[in-house]
Amino acid sequence: MKVKLAIQMDAISAIDIKGDTTFALALEAQARGYEIFYYEPDHLRMAVGTDDKVEIIAALAPLKVQDVVGAHYELGAASPTDLRTMDVVLMRQDPPFDMAYIAATHFLEKIHPETLVVNAPFAVRNAPEKLWVLDYPDLTPPTLLSRDRHAITAFRARHKDIILKPIFGNGGAGIFRVQAGDENFGALLDMFLAGTREPFIAQAYLPAIRAGDKRLILIDGEAAGALNRVPQAGEARANVHIGGVPEAVALDERDYEIAARIGPALRDVGIILAGVDIIGGLVTEVNVTSPTCIREIKALGGADLAVAVWDAIEKKL
Repeated sequence: MKVKLAIQMDAISAIDIKGDTTFALALEAQARGYEIFYYEPDHLRMAVGTDDKVEIIAALAPLKVQDVVGAHYELGAASPTDLRTMDVVLMRQDPPFDMAYIAATHFLEKIHPETLVVNAPFAVRNAPEKLWVLDYPDLTPPTLLSRDRHAITAFRARHKDIILKPIFGNGGAGIFRVQAGDENFGALLDMFLAGTREPFIAQAYLPAIRAGDKRLILIDGEAAGALNRVPQAGEARANVHIGGVPEAVALDERDYEIAARIGPALRDVGIILAGVDIIGGLVTEVNVTSPTCIREIKALGGADLAVAVWDAIEKKL
């Protein structure tokens, strides 16, 4: 299939190709003969054109990729281009999920689905990664979202050992474990309350994190693969980029059960690629902005899930 693809992502010069899912998707797209273009979110704009129509324009640079560290990409000259001329736009910049991210979803919503945006911008905007799963309370650990100091203090008194984290954070940033008797609790509340106007999350600590935080990959709502991420000793976070050790892991009955519950709703709103975080059989997040771990799964002997992603996209085209 001849496809014109634009990839909206962070600076390609700075990515670690050994663990970058966007790069994996670009490699597979190139292998399929797609015409690939690259741009960064700051080079996206919306304007009323001379024909009184709203144009969604990005400075697109032709992109070639190769799986060689230090020489992984080649860019041509960038040119302002109406994204309606593309068949597919991959919206793959990393969070934080802030107002700039939300603005980008509004821009890209103007061209979707005539130009297929993956993941669907409306769905990305309306499925915050730590909130979506609360539609399935039986799948999640005890969780509180609030700015109310008394409510959070009472939650801690009830569950003793808890996690505090920002509601729109990413990559493990701003995540704290507060154990019973930890005298830093009040100072952490002060920090959260002073640092943001948003509610934040208190969640019961799951001791099963010591065995790993599993990333389950859903492709068009179906369980496709998984990666276990084991935190280092003395660390409550398992993110690979901060030292979590990736391990090969097979899909199990609980993974399929979770996929059967969450997957259809994600598929119905246009989320083609999602990453579900599971600790001890309980879901802590559903990642829809820029899910990762495809490269690690393949490197550890699993399937090349980039193939399955593009198969799913091509069916929609």
